[in-house]
Amino acid sequence: MAAMFTSCGNDSDLIALAGENRAASGEAEALYQKAKLAEQSGKTKKAAKLYEEVADDFPTARSSAQARYRQAELLEELGETTDAFDAYQKFLTRYRGSGLYSEAFKRQVEIAHGAADGEVKSSFLGLKRKLSPSKIVKMLEQVRDNAPRSQASAKAQFTIAELYESQEKPREAITAYRKLVRDQPGSSYAPEALFQIGIILTKEADSGNRNQATLELADEAFSDYILQYPQHSKNEEARRMMKSLKKRSLDRSLGIAEFYDRTGELESAKVYYRDVVKRTKSGASHDKAKARLKELGE
Repeated sequence: MAAMFTSCGNDSDLIALAGENRAASGEAEALYQKAKLAEQSGKTKKAAKLYEEVADDFPTARSSAQARYRQAELLEELGETTDAFDAYQKFLTRYRGSGLYSEAFKRQVEIAHGAADGEVKSSFLGLKRKLSPSKIVKMLEQVRDNAPRSQASAKAQFTIAELYESQEKPREAITAYRKLVRDQPGSSYAPEALFQIGIILTKEADSGNRNQATLELADEAFSDYILQYPQHSKNEEARRMMKSLKKRSLDRSLGIAEFYDRTGELESAKVYYRDVVKRTKSGASHDKAKARLKELGE
């Protein structure tokens, strides 16, 4: 043990290490100044590359945070949007205590949502090439995770769901909306997310997925929305949707009952006639189902 401490604690080793740190710091500063000169000379690409070298090779240097931030800014100016986003991400990961943190996060948010707008609305002109939806989702997920529980995080998650919806991926969209409601129920985006789940399920019921469970899930989503957010702006619309869904569900049950009735499967027909009677107190469907049950001996 004594030998180990002697070999590791030699004064000359400590002096050498301090000397190496000073040399590295000097090299980092020289490279940073070289990057600034390149930028001042209008050599933007070269400057961005040199700033990147400072941040990559000398991450603890005094100028490292400023170099990474400036690299990201220059990449934005060059139209290298995704590379700029990644550079901001590296900055945000390493320099949380920097005075530039808030601005870096703001720029990253704008890039991610700009890319999403380009995919959803086809109007973002700052991209040299169209990004894949999966890349945009990853960008938004990084924004969300960089500021958990914040308004920016909620907006990013909502946009992820919107993106899936625009890509006609209802399952993924519903999952994304549900994650937002679960993780940030108090955010301003949560009520709209829960309402939108009901809308997606209603659309599915209108298209190929016409089973009873889809109608019931849509009704449940609107019911949860009204219960959790009774003062939200779309409450009346949700109630109208629920009324429509109930009628469609009853019509469906009556239609199935009549189908079984026509094909001679009377026991199955009775099950659906009973369902209609049970879920209604009056009305044409109620009367029709009740009268037919009486004819069938009930």
